[in-house]
Amino acid sequence: MLRAAVRVSRLCRGPAALRAPFSAAAASPIPAPNPRPDIACNKIFINNEWHDAVSKKTFPTINPATGEVICQVAEGDKADVDKAVKAAKAAFQLGSPWRRMDASHRGKLLNRLADLIERDRAYLAALETLDNGKPYSISYLVDLDMVVKCLRYFAGWSDKFHGKTIPLDGDFFCYTRHEPVGVCGQIIPWNFPLLMQAWKLGPALATGNVVVMKVAEQTPLSALYVANLIKEAGFPPGVVNIIPGYGPTAGAAISSHMDIDKVAFTGSTEVGHMIQKAAAESNLKRVTLELGGKSPNIIMSDADMDWAVDQAHFALFFNQGQCCCAGSRTYVQEDIYQEFVERSVEKAKNRVVGNPFDFKTEQGPQVDEEQFKKILGYINTGKQEGAKLLCGGNPAADRGYFIQPTVFGDVQDNMTIAREEIFGPVMQLLKFKTIEEVIERANNSRYGLAAAVFTKDIEKANYVSHGLRAGTVWVNCYNVFGAQAPFGGYKASGNGRELGEYGLEAYIEVKNVTIKVPQKNS
Repeated sequence: MLRAAVRVSRLCRGPAALRAPFSAAAASPIPAPNPRPDIACNKIFINNEWHDAVSKKTFPTINPATGEVICQVAEGDKADVDKAVKAAKAAFQLGSPWRRMDASHRGKLLNRLADLIERDRAYLAALETLDNGKPYSISYLVDLDMVVKCLRYFAGWSDKFHGKTIPLDGDFFCYTRHEPVGVCGQIIPWNFPLLMQAWKLGPALATGNVVVMKVAEQTPLSALYVANLIKEAGFPPGVVNIIPGYGPTAGAAISSHMDIDKVAFTGSTEVGHMIQKAAAESNLKRVTLELGGKSPNIIMSDADMDWAVDQAHFALFFNQGQCCCAGSRTYVQEDIYQEFVERSVEKAKNRVVGNPFDFKTEQGPQVDEEQFKKILGYINTGKQEGAKLLCGGNPAADRGYFIQPTVFGDVQDNMTIAREEIFGPVMQLLKFKTIEEVIERANNSRYGLAAAVFTKDIEKANYVSHGLRAGTVWVNCYNVFGAQAPFGGYKASGNGRELGEYGLEAYIEVKNVTIKVPQKNS
């Protein structure tokens, strides 16, 4: 699933206009990381207080670079979700401090939270890298930068997303109110823990909702530390509650809870099915889903070759390939296919895999042993089904969950690696002849999250981008995200949108109020 992106300096050798958005961040010095940050928060956060699990159970969170246990974390389940929902309902009661708070003050609290995250940016980046495995430089420059921008963006919406007056026939005064949905369950993934937390919290809190969030069991530490900052920022007790735990217990309890009014989930399509079913079978709660992808990246023969190779590499390998929108089907027009393959293989072979706290590292470990084994299984399947392994294909270290950057050529649409989401550093290169052919092949997938086309011809760019069935289409770029622009999928890639003004819609109820008046005048 989703997740975020950037123009990392080493990848941005294209036009200056495409490099500019990242240049300011890249120019800032990155503080030296602490590879062993103190673990401040490893319990359950309810009502602005820290709690052990009701069951007293804990689970280990693992450093994926070594396979060693970082610490034990409280294991929340249904009983803890019930406690959190009770606290959230109390915070949402009519007349509560949160319900009576000025909308502009909600924005002030979100901005204050962004300030605190900026203050603790280096610590949070180190925590994210320790628990997730992504390079520290990416955690600091990319993830944390986007978290702060997201919270500030939605802070600005707090007092600007409002209703209308309506000229109803007759002697009536009619208007609409945008009211919060209520108690929102939010289930976030492990590939961008801090960023996905911000994507969920921003619109929910800006519109006045209360939250019960389950963080991924693989990467709970950074999101739990943010809970401390939420309290420090001044959010009233019960407005945000955060539970570490497993999907089948804590996640299932959120999806089926009768007192949760909405659930938002980012993760796999398979789990998305279960969440939507549980929501339907309980109280018909609202559901927004940001799910899997198998995104086509189309390289036309007239594309800028250097830039297209760089961006196709970035589209697939960024974040160890653990992006829902990764450009995991790279379609290359036949007359440039061979050169593109050769350059892509060379680039993959030169990719630096290693210690994520080393500034030279471009690729860290996969998030856990399960993902590690799953990806290696897909690589074996690709070889067995006849795809040509051009480089990589093996573990990249003796310990930890590192995998060599891997490239397959001669991939066919019916192969497993061309149809299923691998979620790892495995590039698949496919050949095509015509625009009509590649649009049809690109759309022949159950997914529709993202897509891209590289061409110097604006007519081709428009034709292809309009023909692709995907929620986001990038032209001559990839992984360009901003809090201002909506993100979400077609088909089995989910429903609803996150970010931008569209991202607010799932968190409001529109109420129509009509008042009889003695006489209406225009």
